[in-house]
Amino acid sequence: MNPLLKTSPLVDTASDILQLRQQLARKDQALFAAEAIIQELREALRLERIKRFGKQSEKLSDLQLELLSGEPALSSEEIAGEVERGPLPDAPANDEESKSSATKQQNARRNHPGRNDLPSHLKRVEKIIACAPEQCTCGRCGKETKVIGYERTELLSMKPVEYFVTVLMREKRACATCKEEGVATATVPARIAPKSIFADETIIEFIIRKYADSLPLFRQQAILRRDAGIDVALSTINDAVLRTGELLIPIVGAMKRDLLTGGYIQADETYCGVQTPDKKGENHRAWFWQYSAPAKGVIFDFEMTRAREVPREFFKDYGGILHTDGYAAYEKDVGTKDVMRACCWAHARRRFIDALKVQTKSHAADRGLERTVVLMDELFAIDREAREQNLSLDDRHALRQERAPALLAELHALLLKMKASRAYLKKSIAGQAIDYTLKRWEKLTCFLAHPVIELSTNWAENSMRPIALGRRNWLQIGSKEAGLKIAAIFSIIESCRKLGVPIRQYMADVLPGLADRSIQSLPALTPAAYEANLAK
Repeated sequence: MNPLLKTSPLVDTASDILQLRQQLARKDQALFAAEAIIQELREALRLERIKRFGKQSEKLSDLQLELLSGEPALSSEEIAGEVERGPLPDAPANDEESKSSATKQQNARRNHPGRNDLPSHLKRVEKIIACAPEQCTCGRCGKETKVIGYERTELLSMKPVEYFVTVLMREKRACATCKEEGVATATVPARIAPKSIFADETIIEFIIRKYADSLPLFRQQAILRRDAGIDVALSTINDAVLRTGELLIPIVGAMKRDLLTGGYIQADETYCGVQTPDKKGENHRAWFWQYSAPAKGVIFDFEMTRAREVPREFFKDYGGILHTDGYAAYEKDVGTKDVMRACCWAHARRRFIDALKVQTKSHAADRGLERTVVLMDELFAIDREAREQNLSLDDRHALRQERAPALLAELHALLLKMKASRAYLKKSIAGQAIDYTLKRWEKLTCFLAHPVIELSTNWAENSMRPIALGRRNWLQIGSKEAGLKIAAIFSIIESCRKLGVPIRQYMADVLPGLADRSIQSLPALTPAAYEANLAK
């Protein structure tokens, strides 16, 4: 064999070292990826346990949460007994003089407001409580004492619901002399559901109890049976309610047209189960899409899908500001080319709060995450101060311009620093929070140039709370057709609540005879128009 073909021991050693280094690099890379997955799963598990056991459990270690997970039932006292670590530390203060206005206002709100004053518009029924006989004579001279005044205490009282039957007696008149004139009968009064056995106020009560107070119709049926001995078919109640929803659909159409003519809309969506014939024993997941703007009320649209075609159709001619969360369906081909998108600071903040929640005793609360939340809180404190002082949009804009730029500059620099740091894995909760905020930075900060934009979409999210509560109680919607009527009811209920319109009074004034009204009269019947008339 040619000795030149032989590999020297030195060459073999160098080749082996290179292979070993490559293997080690691959293993290091695999180990890093595995550690990232493990951290991601640990954080997700801890967050899920915190949601299960409540707010106090944020203070518990992973081991404590694991032990509690094995218990079949736990009381709040048992969870409190496991708490060893105090609440998350406050934000690192730069100095005592520069305490944020948000912290000061938060401490002020903690003070007990004292006894509530009952509204002056409520009827007062005086109930005089006489002194005992021994208090009616003077203890010194024995003469009868005189009433010199009263110690006054006001109590909010109520009467139980009283059921009664209204008998409509329509006069029938005829001339005793001219029999050929026939009989004249008094005109039938306008009613919400002319053929229903329920009076208007009863139908309105069914609606408010279900769609404002989340009391299902079958429970209201049981209450009627229990308290009044009335056994009414559930379908009879349901028909009266859905008839109301059908009447309200044209008014919601007028509200939609008014909303789309404005320059600012918040949008969001939430799911609800719907019975469908193609899914036996299982509900179809449908969606209520919510569109609203301050001072313009709330519109709900019902669709069987969450696809982007829904907002695309709704906003096809809209060219104003569209304020949403990070859902991708609102991002592309929604609205005209002039539409401008804004994002929600509350959603961004929520992600950092979750990142703080998963911090354990072994991983002390991160100062960067804490500072991020504090800076966001100070942004919200600006708007809170504007609300408390009842500032106009222009004055609020001036306040934002004065305080917000410095906060945003510090926050942006901090997020970039945290992203560049290897301390935050990209797929960890903290890493995702940082990435989420930076990717939407332009849409989050456009409020500086547009005073009408709110910092969050909480206006929209709060409007959907009755649906979230309702699906836990009335569980499902009977059909796709019913969904459109229920969406109309929710639109009116929530608009009245947001605008401060008395819902019973509004429905009693608007609903009777609504089917006979002209289309041209509908804009004057919206909750916003009704509220404007009340204010005159």
